[in-house]
Amino acid sequence: MSLRQRPPPPLPTRGGHGVGYNNSNPPPPRQREEEPYNIIPIHNLLADHPSLRYPEVRAATAALRTVGDLRKPPYVVWRDGMDLLDWLGISFGFQLDNVKNQREHLVLHLANAQMRIQPPPENIDLLDSTVLRRFRRKLLSNYTSWCSYLGRKSNVWIQDRRDPSVADHRRELLYISLYLLIWGESANLRFVPECLCYIFHHMAMELNRILEDYIDENTGRPVIPSISGENAFLNQVVTPIYKTIKQEMENSRNGTAPHSAWRNYDDINEYFWSRRCFQKLKWPIDVGSNFFETKNKHKGVGKTGFVEQRSFWNLFRSFDRLWILHILFLQAAIIVAWEGSTYPWQALESRDVQVRVLTVFITWAALRFLQSLLDAGTQYSLVSRETLWIGVRMVLKSLVSIAWIVAFSVLYARIWEQKNPDGGWAGEPNRRVVYFLEAAAVFVLPEVLALTLFIIPWIRNFLEETNWKIFYLLTWWFQSRTFVGRGLREGLVDNVKYSLFWILVLVSKFTFSYFLQIKPLVVPTKAILDLKDDEIEYKWHEFFNNTNRFVVGLYWLPVVLVYLMDMQIWYSIFSSMVGAMVGLFSHLGEIRNIQQLRLRFQFFASALQFNLMPEEQLFKQRGTLKNKFNDAIHRLKLRYGLGRPYKKIESNQVEANKFALIWNEIILTFREEDIISDQELELLELPQNSWNISVIRWPCLLLCNELLLALSQGKELVDAPDKWLWKKIGKNEYRRCAVIEAYDSIKHLLLEIIKDGTEEHSIITNLFGEINHAVQIEKFTQTYKTTAIPQIHDKLMSLLKLLTDPKKDMSRIVNDLQALYEIVIKDFPKMKRSMEQLKQDGLAPHRPSSSSGLLFENAVQLPDFEDATFYRHVRRLQTILSSRDSMHNIPTNLEARRRIAFFSNSLFMNMPHAPQVEKMMAFSVLTPYYNEEVLYSKENLRSENEDGISTLFYLQKIYDDEWKNFLQRMRREGMKDVNEIWTEKVKDLRLWASYRGQTLSRTVRGMMYYYKALKMLAYLDSASEMDIREGSRELANVGSMRRDSGTDGLGSGRSLSERSLSRTGSSVSMLFKGHEYGTALMKFTYVVACQIYGTQKAKKDSHADDILYLMKNNEALRVAYVDEVHTGREEVEYYSVLVKYDQDLKKEVEIYRVKLPGPLKIGEGKPENQNHAMIFTRGDAVQTIDMNQDNYFEETLKMRNLLEEYRTYYGIRKPTILGVREHVFTGSVSSLAWFMSAQETSFVTLGQRVLANPLKVRMHYGHPDVFDRFWFLTRGGISKASRVINISEDIFAGFNCTLRGGNVTHHEYIQVGKGRDVGLNQISMFEAKVASGNGEQVLSRDVYRLGHRLDFFRMLSFFYTTVGFFFTTMMTVVTVYAFVWGRLYLALSGFENAMINSSNNRAFGAILNQQLLIQLGLFTALPMIVENSLEHGFLPAIWDFITMQLQLASVFYTFSMGTRTHYFGRTILHGGAKYRATGRGFVVQHKSFAENYRLYARSHFVKAIELGVILIVYAAHSPIAKDTFVYIALTITSWFLIVSWIMAPFVFNPSGFDWLKTVYDFDDFMNWIWYRGGVFTKAEQSWETWWIEEQDHLRTTGLWGKLLEIILDLRYFFFQYGIVYQLGIANGSTSIAVYLLSWIFVVVFVAMYVIIAYARDKYSAKEHVYYRLVQCIVIVLTVLVIVLLLEFTTFKFIDLLTSMLAFIPTGWGLICIAQVLKPFLQATIVWDTVVSLARLYDILFGVVVLVPVALLSWLPGFQSMQTRILFNEGFSRGLQISRIITGKKS
Repeated sequence: MSLRQRPPPPLPTRGGHGVGYNNSNPPPPRQREEEPYNIIPIHNLLADHPSLRYPEVRAATAALRTVGDLRKPPYVVWRDGMDLLDWLGISFGFQLDNVKNQREHLVLHLANAQMRIQPPPENIDLLDSTVLRRFRRKLLSNYTSWCSYLGRKSNVWIQDRRDPSVADHRRELLYISLYLLIWGESANLRFVPECLCYIFHHMAMELNRILEDYIDENTGRPVIPSISGENAFLNQVVTPIYKTIKQEMENSRNGTAPHSAWRNYDDINEYFWSRRCFQKLKWPIDVGSNFFETKNKHKGVGKTGFVEQRSFWNLFRSFDRLWILHILFLQAAIIVAWEGSTYPWQALESRDVQVRVLTVFITWAALRFLQSLLDAGTQYSLVSRETLWIGVRMVLKSLVSIAWIVAFSVLYARIWEQKNPDGGWAGEPNRRVVYFLEAAAVFVLPEVLALTLFIIPWIRNFLEETNWKIFYLLTWWFQSRTFVGRGLREGLVDNVKYSLFWILVLVSKFTFSYFLQIKPLVVPTKAILDLKDDEIEYKWHEFFNNTNRFVVGLYWLPVVLVYLMDMQIWYSIFSSMVGAMVGLFSHLGEIRNIQQLRLRFQFFASALQFNLMPEEQLFKQRGTLKNKFNDAIHRLKLRYGLGRPYKKIESNQVEANKFALIWNEIILTFREEDIISDQELELLELPQNSWNISVIRWPCLLLCNELLLALSQGKELVDAPDKWLWKKIGKNEYRRCAVIEAYDSIKHLLLEIIKDGTEEHSIITNLFGEINHAVQIEKFTQTYKTTAIPQIHDKLMSLLKLLTDPKKDMSRIVNDLQALYEIVIKDFPKMKRSMEQLKQDGLAPHRPSSSSGLLFENAVQLPDFEDATFYRHVRRLQTILSSRDSMHNIPTNLEARRRIAFFSNSLFMNMPHAPQVEKMMAFSVLTPYYNEEVLYSKENLRSENEDGISTLFYLQKIYDDEWKNFLQRMRREGMKDVNEIWTEKVKDLRLWASYRGQTLSRTVRGMMYYYKALKMLAYLDSASEMDIREGSRELANVGSMRRDSGTDGLGSGRSLSERSLSRTGSSVSMLFKGHEYGTALMKFTYVVACQIYGTQKAKKDSHADDILYLMKNNEALRVAYVDEVHTGREEVEYYSVLVKYDQDLKKEVEIYRVKLPGPLKIGEGKPENQNHAMIFTRGDAVQTIDMNQDNYFEETLKMRNLLEEYRTYYGIRKPTILGVREHVFTGSVSSLAWFMSAQETSFVTLGQRVLANPLKVRMHYGHPDVFDRFWFLTRGGISKASRVINISEDIFAGFNCTLRGGNVTHHEYIQVGKGRDVGLNQISMFEAKVASGNGEQVLSRDVYRLGHRLDFFRMLSFFYTTVGFFFTTMMTVVTVYAFVWGRLYLALSGFENAMINSSNNRAFGAILNQQLLIQLGLFTALPMIVENSLEHGFLPAIWDFITMQLQLASVFYTFSMGTRTHYFGRTILHGGAKYRATGRGFVVQHKSFAENYRLYARSHFVKAIELGVILIVYAAHSPIAKDTFVYIALTITSWFLIVSWIMAPFVFNPSGFDWLKTVYDFDDFMNWIWYRGGVFTKAEQSWETWWIEEQDHLRTTGLWGKLLEIILDLRYFFFQYGIVYQLGIANGSTSIAVYLLSWIFVVVFVAMYVIIAYARDKYSAKEHVYYRLVQCIVIVLTVLVIVLLLEFTTFKFIDLLTSMLAFIPTGWGLICIAQVLKPFLQATIVWDTVVSLARLYDILFGVVVLVPVALLSWLPGFQSMQTRILFNEGFSRGLQISRIITGKKS
């Protein structure tokens, strides 16, 4: 059959059965050869395409064409060349483009898999059956376990025989293809993987019926599928389910409805976890089923599997084991400590204490009862007619736990009954204790069982994973049966590791808690309880007698809160230590700087060869013990330079040449990125060998100063024999090489510049001949004076200087040569020779000197200045001869140093061996992109902010050296004048700037390094020794041309013809033979999901042009977008489209267009965007890269090693996500960015290292992790997308992976760059997003299941590293609140006086010190210091830490703690989490006060002011506070918190303390406050709009949320109650009347305000006099009242001020409650008053916050100090930051 076909005949279109294979308007026939393809032109196997040279590709294509005797579908003309996928597409109604896409997907995957087989199959032109079988098992493993879970027989009918028949082969292919086609077209259903299993189950059955030739009973004809026809699959299967999901998402009212009111993706999916889906949904799908009912709650299915309810109780529900442990220990510890003995075991000797401790069982039973109540209270809506058993279990659990409580209580009471009469413990009481213990033993039986299974994990895994009914019955009581979360136990070794870790943590924590938290409080507690009522002099009306217990509660509250949260602190201490250990053992940070690299550079080549180059031996057994042992020995030798082979790599070796090629490529890339200059490039590169030099030419960097040292050695050892001298010099490898290279180079240089054939030429030749001879016979020192060498050296230096001078002065060159000749002939030899002897020896001219001028005069001929190679060698020789400094600071750029150090260090770390590129796993990179910057435009770079700073100016100042390097590169590429940069070179300028921002072009450049690296590695894999040797020579000669013609900007995405020597993007690419492109494309593809690219093109948006530009310059880049096509009036069709840039046609071509069932975004945007582009990715792995990331060429070289990790077992499983380490590159912008990146860096390195090993709970954090693609595509994709609940979509991929039995690892020998937010407001937005996301996670089913299904210790790790971290942060703030409110209560009630007067003073002191335990911020710093000292050394780390403290890092950390607390707490209570776009710009402009106020008023300012007021009132009324020291010691942490929360936004705001700006800011703020908005005003313009938006969360919250909010707001009324009694006018009365009368004042004040406001509205415009009159009357009355009070009552003037502190909080409390009750109040007259009062309060808060800022602005010197703090990094690099800020341009 010829593969080049004629255009196919047109098909008949009968009865609409064209199956998408014939649209109503057929496209014009184009040759199949021209059809656009993605990676391989499968439709035309004879095309000239590099990847088609692989027999594996042809084998896979041929296998798909074995249609053979399959029954052809009716109604369609079958053509030659159609394959199995076409057959499936026509039979089941799949779309044509889906079929095309999956065909390429499948062929590529099978070909790649076949290439990897070891050993290769006998017949490489046939598809190997093991490849197929492995792939089918992997792809359908989730389907198989789903069938087994539901007790259904799998519809994949294949026997696992050893030698499969042809039919089996075809069957395998059909099942695989069917699954891929279903997956490729199911759009949003890819998020519901078990629904796909359900669809596949039935479609596979229909496929089987066709294959087995079943006869349809109704028609008597062969069976045809129930779904067929054009786009039938989309219309009949996908769309109905899609519409249901869409309708449910709409019911969520944009995420504001409670989660329990609508079904999210997970609920839809979990419907398919029960057998009812078969009975109810049927097949073909019954659209009338109650599954599709979304309107009527009672008819529909409702929530399945889990109901998300907003409540803090979720933390208890999900992690009940953790809290039970805490509560029981607390109870036991208090009972034991109450005895008052020194050590707990002494107290436990008493039988009374032992019996009292037994009460923990009653508490435990009560906690179980609470748990069952919470289950019933939150999950009741799961119970329906179909799921009655769930309800039965809820009721039973509650009843059983009540029974236990009763039983324990009765047994306990009886123990004491028996004890009391006789007072002893003999006989009966003991027996009753035994009864109690027997009951307890039964009670803890399940825990014992769990512990046993924990110790032998594989039994537990087996029990959970088998689907036997008997096991199901046994586990029914303990946990509901779910499809995920089974068999999560790790292997024994891992078990032991993380158990040890947590046992240490728990022991430390509980010891600390007992001795330093609980025990010290016992004595003071007893003292308080002993106080009599008559000893206490209450200052207010006391409602209850005997409030001692309440006071004890207040005392214990902060301590108990700290007790509940301080495990986090212990965790962070231990995890830092363990992380450092793990890091040390994996050899991190051994090469920290260039000096350490110099010491190891010789072994560096061997390490590179060992790690990055594939091994030569074929089909070696992988992973045998012997191999592992050899590897370990090998690595040891490499690491410490042991053994002979790593000592000297001489220059003729291939290994050295390969190393040189790679190293030079890395350095060249550095140059293209402008992080090194041309001079540094010459110092760093390894020059290719030419000029016949007999040693390796190390980079000049290593040879500096070595030659001069050798000379001085020669001077010292004047009379030493040759051997001795050479031994001294040869001790240092670099010195030996420097000497030999200098000698060889001088010889070659002199022979080069003197004309061949002249006498001078032969003299020089003879001279060197003599010296060589003397060296060979080891008589050099006897023949020559070593003392003369320095003179020769000086003369050579001046000669080289003349040679490198652009203006050549020939006469001086000749003079120098003559002087050199004189020295060498006269002074150098020890034996003097006469002229005649010299002539005989050929060392003097024979000719008479008069005839032809002086010696050398006409013999010198310098090479042309175009000959760059020659001059490069001269410069190198000059460097070697002259450099005296040690060049420690080369390269000067810090980033370049860091990258070289990390790369070289990573080569000495343990990593898998690299396979050849052909045999490596294929992978793709996926980046979701919405509307961010692609390339900065000219306008972007030029436009100035209010201070007159343009982005470009800012970048030039921050990246000073890189800007100079860029200009140098532009000049080399032909720029004459700097102004050309805005005309001819504007594209280069835009790229330069974009590569320093967080833009798409930066990310694309970084990821395309994979392609560049793979091409180079493919070349090195296949090149013979000869190729490489010749290639090196060729490059050495061509390099010269390249240096001057320059390099093009964006990598090497050009066709072969264009790769002329003068314009190559990379040196090695000149040597390519052409197949490298095909190999690299088969192994790597980069898909950017530009969701709205279609719309951008239609609007002629500049972003679209920039994206096209990127595609044009990057061959392997593909863009996927969603296209909206308007078909009718209202109708829109949506398509997933993939495009690429065709290099031959010179335009963008569309490759695939798959129709979607509706709009793409029905859940969260980013995951939906990732999901639609997933079908266009290829390969075994997919790396998720965000828009803010970057990559480095040298790191991409290690990718094939990383992918080999998938074959290694980590514990008992192979990895499914490979975690990759990140480098945060935005640290240099300002000190804020530095704090942020330091915190982030310690998390992405140390934090995740510990999570992966030993704790085994690393998730996926939206980092550059590499996913096992086929594992994830069958299990719901790489993120979750339900509205709001999955707002931090990435981490859910990790949850999902862990629950479904995946394994996440972390690897640190490879890193990817990442940008972070840099301004305080952006950082706060980011923290708010993360905190809200965590608040939502608390409610989610994933966290609940992990909390219950992981074993106890892994559950602890999981809690403290995800939601627990935010919870403990919140607890820290709550503790401060509890403490200050408690102190306030004590001071105002008069209790403190009584305590001071009582005898037991020391005990109360203990409580005061308790507060000092609450340290803020230090524990985020600890992991940072440890990680820093590991990677950069201990002293630099400590120095960094001190610098950070001086730059007020702790203020920032305290502030961000407030952000997290506010948003985390608010999200759990009220919801309202939303995706916050943080923006990725550079922040150097001043943010106005109004903007800061809007952002932080509710989250920080109001709370800080509240705490401040409490502390002020406390200072005024507390007897303890009279002692200043005690007051400071008590409240310093709280004051620090207040100052941080109020001042941080101004301290970290550029020009935050500029007096003029502060004045303008205040005006702006007042305008904003008083601006009366209309309907469409934004929050930025009007206070009222902002105020209403700030209460959004109260609109959406439920009843409990509102109640809680009101209860919390009641605290503001306490001020009034407490302070009123302290006023002079109260005259010491403690009657309740005083408080009630004080409310008169509140009412009067509000009335006055209302009257004035009314008068203003009515009169102020027209009858102004009346308005003034009203004001006047009010003022006169007020004054009159005050005078009367002063005269006739005990009112004091100071009372006015004190009462302000009482009544202002009351007003605020009223306003807060009014906001909650807004629905009832809004229509009434009250609401306007509330709004205008609230406005006054915001003015008041604004002024309170602004006063300290204004004060600091007014004081001189603060502004420059603040600038110093904020931009210290820049200062230390000598930048004119002050210029940036004040905008004075140079």
